[in-house]
Amino acid sequence: MHVLSGGAAAAVVKAVQAQFEQTTGHRIDGTFSAVGMMRDKLVSGAPCDVVILTKPLIEQLIASGHVVPGSARSLGLVKTGVAVRSGTPLPRVQTRTELHAALSASQGIYFPDPDKATAGIHFMNVLKALGLDESLRSKFRPFPNGATAMGEMAKSQESGLIGCTQVTEINYTEGVALVGVLPPEFELSTDYTLGICTHARNPEQAQLLAQLLSGAASETVRRQGGFEF
Repeated sequence: MHVLSGGAAAAVVKAVQAQFEQTTGHRIDGTFSAVGMMRDKLVSGAPCDVVILTKPLIEQLIASGHVVPGSARSLGLVKTGVAVRSGTPLPRVQTRTELHAALSASQGIYFPDPDKATAGIHFMNVLKALGLDESLRSKFRPFPNGATAMGEMAKSQESGLIGCTQVTEINYTEGVALVGVLPPEFELSTDYTLGICTHARNPEQAQLLAQLLSGAASETVRRQGGFEF
């Protein structure tokens, strides 16, 4: 069972993997990265049974014939948050002024791909709105997806680090702590939605996986990670 998914939903897939594999006898082969990258892989012909992206991208894939109409299911809304390494002081980020100060004082800024990842694209726009996209460029530490960015920040020996990505990728990553969501004027809530691919090799198993991912079997892990529904 091939799954292409945005990184924000990686832990949800892994949470139901054992149950799915024990029930069906089939293994889940999941690929998790920036939603734009996953969309491109599907469109270019990569094997895929279930795809998990943002709601607008799933709607586009339904329109283009890559996802079965009527198969879309929401996993919940995910906000974009600010993180630091666990055990380090939590800066204030509730307002534009506080966020500007926290970013300016940092020694390294970790975030996902500003061209392909939902949170990365949004965060780069926030930096531009704050007038920091050029002055802080030497501090930027972009990675292919938010989970990788948070993992690398957790491992770094640098001090004064800060990061921004989906709250799920922060909450599910050991070694980083959620400071809070972005200030209201910069808030971004993303509806992560799954769809069954039109070329799924076993549509019935894909349907079962879709039920596990969007239903009661994954509700606890979704809530723990920051999905809102």
